[in-house]
Amino acid sequence: MASQMSVRGEEPARVSWVNDPKTRGIVFQVVVAVALIGFIYWIIGNTAENLRRANISSGFAFLNGRSGFDLSQALIPYSSNSTFMRAIIVGLLNTLLVAVTGIITATIVGFMVGIGRLSGNWLIARICTVYVEIFRNLPPLLVIFFWYVGVLSVLPGPRQSVDLPLGGMINNRGLYLPRLLTEPGFWLVPAALALGVVLTFFFIRWGRRRQMATGQVFPGFRVGLGLIFGLPILAFIVAGMPATLEYPEMAGFNIRGGQVVLPEFLSLYLALSLYTASFIAEIVRAGVLGVAKGQSEAAYSLGLSPRRTLRLVVVPQAMRIIIPPLTSQYLNLTKNSSLAIAVGYADLVAIGQTTMNQTGQAIEVVAIWIVVYLGLSLITSAFMNWYNAKMALVER
Repeated sequence: MASQMSVRGEEPARVSWVNDPKTRGIVFQVVVAVALIGFIYWIIGNTAENLRRANISSGFAFLNGRSGFDLSQALIPYSSNSTFMRAIIVGLLNTLLVAVTGIITATIVGFMVGIGRLSGNWLIARICTVYVEIFRNLPPLLVIFFWYVGVLSVLPGPRQSVDLPLGGMINNRGLYLPRLLTEPGFWLVPAALALGVVLTFFFIRWGRRRQMATGQVFPGFRVGLGLIFGLPILAFIVAGMPATLEYPEMAGFNIRGGQVVLPEFLSLYLALSLYTASFIAEIVRAGVLGVAKGQSEAAYSLGLSPRRTLRLVVVPQAMRIIIPPLTSQYLNLTKNSSLAIAVGYADLVAIGQTTMNQTGQAIEVVAIWIVVYLGLSLITSAFMNWYNAKMALVER
């Protein structure tokens, strides 16, 4: 008994920090952090020494210098006398143009193809399957070259341009469309469009609340179309129709007038849109199949048609499965736009490459690329995370 009492009275043996998970984790994190800081410090010092030996000044003062080169496409006024900063802004806007239009088109096509793969029509389902299997198994650069070299470059010249509806035409120099020439007072039209969008948003929200309270369905889609299209048309008439259309027409060996969409943009836009749409189609198909079959059967038993069942029952539930992987495809499309340099489209990377060659400021240009693409990715992810939270199932 005395020996047992003495054993119980002894202090527990101290555990070495190597065997203590908490202490060991802190030590390892500190060591890794110190090593990482030292590695970054060595990279910065080594880079600064190499720049000093090559007599290359560091910093972003070169952005205020004259660019000295022209660009094939600019959404804002630009000339060779503009600064490098303005050239990079033009490249950023061109990148955003490809990303935004590509995301919208890829989403629409992807949803249509994804739903089509589940169609009971044998022909539609097989056509959608062939489309998905072809584009998903090709590298995006090859798809870009296909549209640029295999489709657009083999179109006829300006004299043999192919006429399109509404006064447009297409040839190997691009797609020519009528240009809208505005006059004083036209500002009422975009203002009415903005008002229509805001009113549509509020009417749809009000309609949903009324439906949840009373069960009465509000025709939000038709009301929204009437507001978005009706108000601008009404404002256009009230303002005295302050706009005219300038149509493209042949003048000598070229086409004058109108608005031209360059083949470089067309090939990049079509390639990235259709390529990404094949992946979105599979995401949509998986999301729809992830909804329990009993949901559709319950909707049919209530008398809903297959179309209304898909729109009101299946797709809203499938969106909770679709949105997270859909975000990755939006990010991929935005980053794949950097392949524009392969066809000479003046995006951020192409203009940055030209700036780098003329100034030698490689580190600064690469830093601008990193900040821009990282910022676009974070903004896209933040928006999609917000939308995913709005679509999430709220537990009672």
